[in-house]
Amino acid sequence: MPRATDRPGEGTYKCTNCGQEMTIEKESDQLPPCPSCGNNTFNAA
Repeated sequence: MPRATDRPGEGTYKCTNCGQEMTIEKESDQLPPCPSCGNNTFNAA
């Protein structure tokens, strides 16, 4: 389960709390906390 500050790789990740989707476009990008609710855990969408 990817967490905020992880570098999970390219793809779309869904917040486990509110369902907000975030897209990571570069392998080197960190996954930020959810912009909607501040949650730190995500699932691959």
